[in-house]
Amino acid sequence: MSAYNHPPEQERRRFSRIPVDMPAELHQGGVVWNVRLRSIGLNGFVVTQPAQWDADYSHPFSLNIRLNNDTPFEAFGHLVHIDHSDLGFQLEHLGAEQIAPLARLLAGHLDEQTLAEELQRLDEANRD
Repeated sequence: MSAYNHPPEQERRRFSRIPVDMPAELHQGGVVWNVRLRSIGLNGFVVTQPAQWDADYSHPFSLNIRLNNDTPFEAFGHLVHIDHSDLGFQLEHLGAEQIAPLARLLAGHLDEQTLAEELQRLDEANRD
């Protein structure tokens, strides 16, 4: 699938991704897949590809997880790459209600300066 090739390294890593291993639900329309969240950052996430994968790549997905304090977290994104048994998504329409808990999760894994720079990049990208 050439439409889902990896972008150049410098574009892919404008935002850090932290490795995680937690249960997640991936939704599209009325379909729900139980997956494992493998990594997440301010710009995207990677999940395992479910066995019964029959998604419509042209429509958005939502990711539902429970954060450290059992707080529900939902984010929306589009599929941007398929790599072996993993699916990579770019987050879209990230509002303050998603940024704050996600930043708290990332703060445990990134130094303060890196997180601040990435939050600023995200803010600038959202203004464009």
